Amino acid sequence: MSKTLKMSISLLGAGAMALGAAPLMAQEPESCQSVRFAEVGWTDITATTALTSEVLEALGYDTRTDTVSVPIAYSGLRNQDFDIFLGNWMPSMASISDPYIEQGDVDRVAANLHGAKYTLAVPQYVYDAGVTSVEDLAEHAERFDRRLYGIEAGNDGNMIIQDMIDDDAFGLSDWRLIDSSEAGMLAELRSKMQSEEWMVFLGWEPHPMNTNFDMAYLEGADDYFGPDLGGATVYTNTRAGYVDECANVGALLENLEFTLEMENQLMSAIMDEGEDPRDAARAYLQDNPEVLAEWLDGVATVDGKNGLEAVKVALDIEG
Repeated sequence: MSKTLKMSISLLGAGAMALGAAPLMAQEPESCQSVRFAEVGWTDITATTALTSEVLEALGYDTRTDTVSVPIAYSGLRNQDFDIFLGNWMPSMASISDPYIEQGDVDRVAANLHGAKYTLAVPQYVYDAGVTSVEDLAEHAERFDRRLYGIEAGNDGNMIIQDMIDDDAFGLSDWRLIDSSEAGMLAELRSKMQSEEWMVFLGWEPHPMNTNFDMAYLEGADDYFGPDLGGATVYTNTRAGYVDECANVGALLENLEFTLEMENQLMSAIMDEGEDPRDAARAYLQDNPEVLAEWLDGVATVDGKNGLEAVKVALDIEG
């Protein structure tokens, strides 16, 4: 066999080996290697954004999270200042999110949480006193000081409450919406419950408030918050065309699904134990690595290698 032929066979063999070790996917475009999240200061979205950021960084991406109001999150997606928002609560957020989606400025990618709820709530002692529906509020207006406590200005829950007031629904036209924040509202609730004062506030699940406070949800607001006590599904939204442009991150986003138990556990670690969200997310993934196999199905590292293996190595997960 000639030296030239031997060299040709050797090169072919090397090429075959290289092909055999080919990456799972093409390398992600450089424009996709930095991922920008919009986050709105709700602990559940803080938790899910932290989980997703941990996974993406383990895959080799850079991530950035900015905390903004809901309207700014959507205008930022439209203007391509953000790539991803994990907190599209539906149907309560429809009035804010749907116009962007219908105009083609924002994509609703996939549901990431089922079984959530979002409506008005009261302390259990108020419920036991006979306030079991929004229709009972006006009768006890003085006890509530005609106040309905929401969270940050501009969020969908506050807008729904203001619509109820503006519509004089359930005799609430002379009531006042109190804008605050998640933390501010819960601090007010804690203070009032110590002396069994009456308060009606925006409640939702998943959230540690459901175990930290003896509380109950009010019936009767289906026309505003939706049926089943504001039964909700939470969706992942992106800027228009992002999943096609950044297919590898898109595959992860289409796979992502959280659970009520998962989010309650993470939110409790963040709110009750004071853990940093990223530290809490990392610890959760280390303790529950089985979620990664589903999330990373068909997902590679930023340079095209096996995503699941890379994340396990980065997070010090054995097996």
